[in-house]
Amino acid sequence: MVNASADRQRRSRTRPRSGNFIAPASVSQRSLAGSTSDAPPCAAFWGQSHEPIAKDPVREDRIHNEAIVDAGPDEKALSWYYYLENKIRFPFQATCRAAKVVSPLKKGEAVEVVRMAPDVACEHDMLVLVRWQGRKLAVPLAQLTPVGPDESTAEAIGDWHYWVAQGCRL
Repeated sequence: MVNASADRQRRSRTRPRSGNFIAPASVSQRSLAGSTSDAPPCAAFWGQSHEPIAKDPVREDRIHNEAIVDAGPDEKALSWYYYLENKIRFPFQATCRAAKVVSPLKKGEAVEVVRMAPDVACEHDMLVLVRWQGRKLAVPLAQLTPVGPDESTAEAIGDWHYWVAQGCRL
């Protein structure tokens, strides 16, 4: 009997899957589903504000015809990876746009971006290797703003920032 009771308590702490994340029991599924925000449900869950940005038909056309082409859901990461790897000129200087839990960088911190992280590390986010405090580590490309980039680098990173800001995910 003790085991059955413990199992019921454990199950009551988490809710069933909603979208592509599991919400803790403290988050109401109704509040996520009834959100009036344009943000994806995961943004509502994590408490992120998501201001919709204006559509850019030229950028969207380039993203669909050069970055993701005809990639299926399982192929988008590799399509983005090779698009960025071919268009970005490494190394370049960048500053951190915002602190993120998965990165040690602080907002405004300057880094040298050395290259794309290995493709196997970029299945769920585009990561780049940076020099930081005497070592190299991978951080999300969406976290960085290039400083004085060439046109191709600025365009490619701008495309990634735009795609992420639209709520798109790998």
